Amino acid sequence: MGLIDDLAENLAHDVIEAQRELGEDRFYIDIGDHIGTSSPSLQEAFMTACRLRLAELRGRAYFEKRLGERRKAKAKAATPSDETST
Repeated sequence: MGLIDDLAENLAHDVIEAQRELGEDRFYIDIGDHIGTSSPSLQEAFMTACRLRLAELRGRAYFEKRLGERRKAKAKAATPSDETST
């Protein structure tokens, strides 16, 4: 990675962590706008890094939810019925 990507990745990591801590889901946009006043190139790299990180978090949450549902359904299907034969 080049310097701009390294800087953008490091800042994106910190901003996303702060965003989660603060409960402000658009905090990164404010930071990106501020960066853009000094360096549009860094702003674009930062915004891309943030979008990728946020997409990964959403994808991971969905994956874990769906995996849990599938595991639960599989376990339920493997459990013998509580009904007794008469």
